[in-house]
Amino acid sequence: MRLYHPQRIPRSVIPENQEFPMLSLSSQITPEALHYVRNHFPYPYLPAHDWHLNVEGCVRNPLQLSYNDLINMPQVTLPVTLECSGNKRAFYEPKVRGEQWELGAVSHALWTGVRLREILQSTGILSEAQEIIFEGMDSGQRTDMPGTFIYSRSLPIYKAIHPDTLIALFMNGKPLPYKHGYPARLIVPGWYGMASVKWLQRIIVSDRPFQGPYQKIDYIVYPSDPNQSPRPVTVMKVNSVIAQPTDRAVLKKGTHHVFGAAWSGEVPVSKIQINLDDEETWYPATWIDPEERYSWRRWIWEWHASKAGTYLLKSKATDSNGNTQPLHGEWNAKGYENNSIHQIVVYVE
Repeated sequence: MRLYHPQRIPRSVIPENQEFPMLSLSSQITPEALHYVRNHFPYPYLPAHDWHLNVEGCVRNPLQLSYNDLINMPQVTLPVTLECSGNKRAFYEPKVRGEQWELGAVSHALWTGVRLREILQSTGILSEAQEIIFEGMDSGQRTDMPGTFIYSRSLPIYKAIHPDTLIALFMNGKPLPYKHGYPARLIVPGWYGMASVKWLQRIIVSDRPFQGPYQKIDYIVYPSDPNQSPRPVTVMKVNSVIAQPTDRAVLKKGTHHVFGAAWSGEVPVSKIQINLDDEETWYPATWIDPEERYSWRRWIWEWHASKAGTYLLKSKATDSNGNTQPLHGEWNAKGYENNSIHQIVVYVE
């Protein structure tokens, strides 16, 4: 199998938003320089020496933690796939507003840091607490309302105190890069990437639901069916992509390897199947990577293309709970959660 090393694919400049190039899917771990980048505002100014993480609100013992305080706490490492909830938005019909992500608003890395629950437990959360709010250092204006806003999100307490929810300080064994949230960021395994707030500066234990615009306006699924109620974006849906060959590729007759990745949310992805030219049969592909919670898995399928023609290839993943990809994602006004079966056309000559 031939490997390629293109750069990230830009979707916007300010704020910077770039996709992971699926042609670079040569290892399970995404290198820092290729990991997708999602921002709502320009990059924040980072104080050089006086950064602290404040933990306050409905707690008995508010905390102010320095970088060294966090470094000196017990560290854990988790492999986690992060996916932007707008991944594959460009494929919805009719088109919707928002960054026109195609296949690569998803990546996989090793994140090392402190269990959030260790910090929260040391504060003594009060009984009236309902949510945990996470405030980043990035801020700016929105087009739909006046004012300046800090990027902030909240988590329900059960997810915040889950042992796998981290305050990450390292990515792939190195200090967290600036573009990925240095000096500290939240990592919420299994949830779409908007939950993993970067450039953390404050954690607020709140006695009421958070009403910030990135909680109550954005990252809400507004279904096309008026009988369905809006719901928040949370757990990642099972999904997959074909990385090689690319759509509209021209191949010679012979044996080819169809190659890609599949992932899910809070449970592992367990099955990947390939369909050739709308046949009724779905063929099992072979996993390259082991089954692992929160992690994407690369897969490969050997295709013997003996006849010239135009072929339609599809990939379909299933997770360990039996959830599988639909032919078409659930269209919604903001273009979130598109986990439709990936299809490409290939020409054989």
